[in-house]
Amino acid sequence: MDDSSQPARQAVTTHPVTSRNDIGVFIDVPWRIYADDPMWVPPLRLERRFHFSRFNPFFKHGEWQAWIAYRNNQPVGRISAQIDQLHRQRYGPETGHFGLFECIDDAEVAAVLVRAAEEWLAARHTRHVTGPFNLSINQECGVLVDGFDTPPMVMMPHSRRWYGRLLEEQGYQPVKDMLAYWVEVDFKVPRLMSALIAKFSDQVRLRPLRRDRFSEEMEILRDIFNDAWSENWGFVPFTKAEFAELGTSLRLLVPDDCIQIAEVDGVPSAFMVALPNLNEIFAELDGSLFPFGWVKLSRIKSRGAVRTGRIPLMGVRKQFHNTPLGMALAFMVIDAPKKLARAVGVEAVELSWVLEDNKPMRAVLDSLGCRQYKRYRIYGKTL
Repeated sequence: MDDSSQPARQAVTTHPVTSRNDIGVFIDVPWRIYADDPMWVPPLRLERRFHFSRFNPFFKHGEWQAWIAYRNNQPVGRISAQIDQLHRQRYGPETGHFGLFECIDDAEVAAVLVRAAEEWLAARHTRHVTGPFNLSINQECGVLVDGFDTPPMVMMPHSRRWYGRLLEEQGYQPVKDMLAYWVEVDFKVPRLMSALIAKFSDQVRLRPLRRDRFSEEMEILRDIFNDAWSENWGFVPFTKAEFAELGTSLRLLVPDDCIQIAEVDGVPSAFMVALPNLNEIFAELDGSLFPFGWVKLSRIKSRGAVRTGRIPLMGVRKQFHNTPLGMALAFMVIDAPKKLARAVGVEAVELSWVLEDNKPMRAVLDSLGCRQYKRYRIYGKTL
């Protein structure tokens, strides 16, 4: 058969993202990659533009560059490279990251993208590369490697099945796995946990967020989180500006009872934030709030607006780790929003992410009947 009528397969090229128009193309790449994946949830383009703008507080301590891969003048992939000075302060001056990796199932495209990111990082004295981080460990991170049959929860990534293979073909090795758990809101309280709560009931007071002191409350949450997670793998502290930005979203979309703070002898010592799964709404918007997206989002606090939720943030102060009181605190803040969840029609919740080697937290979740249902992977390479 004569194939002369078919267009020639052109070489893959990369184009650095340098303009507003480039950012638009970069944001739109996933629409091409996931066109036939019914589980993918389109992000809001407006939110993505903010994320990549100078207004993102990450850029007060980080820098980045992004690239788009083209073949036959069509976008076929993208990647970013980042240097995070907060990460370098904790883990050494030779660390760097890649992120926002999306790619068709093509080794040549992956190679060109990875090479662009690595050359940029190497020019900034990077030897140890990990990722994907979008843009830091405190935002979306990891490649989905198990759990492709369900859509991602709000603020969690999704991936094509071939991403891990493409990265490994470029010399990247698994560094750390992170797990997502699933639980129905009508879970039964284990007898052991009931006994622990009763034992410490005189010491512990559980309360919701105080909206009239919102900024102060956000600082309390940030302080607990940064203490609780300080010894975890890859930890980078939330800055005040980053947590304030998160607080803006929480203030608009989350009922006060969905943020619980546990005080031990009057001192804030643990907390939990639960989010309605906005991806249930985003899945219907195709990336745009117009013309009716704002109306749908405005109903998020009403009964039946969404059926699922996610607990993205939780922490127990380090001094209580590996103690009976610490276990009681973790259970109490997880259990607290059950009544509210039922009241607004939420039936199940994802708890994510949890490091695979965080055995104490996994033991708590197992005792509640939580089911591990997704696995995400961080990859690394020495240049």
